[in-house]
Amino acid sequence: MQKAIHILDIISARIGQVVSWVAALMALVITIDVIIRYVFRFTYMWMVEVEIYLFGILFLLASGYTFQHDKHVRVDVFYNKLSEKGKALIDLLGGLFLLIPWCYVVIVSSWYYALSSFLIGENSPQPGGLPAVYILKFCITLGFSVLLLQGISHILKSLQILFKKN
Repeated sequence: MQKAIHILDIISARIGQVVSWVAALMALVITIDVIIRYVFRFTYMWMVEVEIYLFGILFLLASGYTFQHDKHVRVDVFYNKLSEKGKALIDLLGGLFLLIPWCYVVIVSSWYYALSSFLIGENSPQPGGLPAVYILKFCITLGFSVLLLQGISHILKSLQILFKKN
C-alpha cells in the first residue's frame, strides 16, 4: 500500500511542479497584455483567451497537487477538533462517497464534452480567438483524473491511519 501511495504522490508532485510554470507564463502574458492595452490602447482577443486558457489549465491541473499538500478549501468547523483517527475516518468517508463519485462523473462527462469538441474542430467563437478549444476541455478531464489519483492516495493514507495500532 505504501508503494502505491508513493507512486500516486510522485505523480501529483511532478504535475504540480510542471504546472507551476504555467503560473509564471500566465503572469508574463498578463503583463504584456496590460502594457499593450494601456500603452497602445488595444488588445488582441487571442491574448485574452491565452490568459483564460492558462488560468484554467493552472486551476485544473494543480488540483491534485493542492490536495496533496492540504491547501484546498475546507470548512473546519469540527474537523480540527477530531483525533487523528477521527480525521482519517472523515477523510476516508469523504473520499469514498464524495470525491471519487464526483471525479468519476466529471471525468466521464467532460471526456465526451471534449471529444465532441475535438471531433468538430471547435474554435473560439470570438473573432481573432484561439483555435482548438478542445485542449482546454480535455484539461477538465485530465485535472479531475489527477485529483482522483491524489484522492486515492489520500484514502489509502486514511486507511493506514485507521488500521495503525497505537
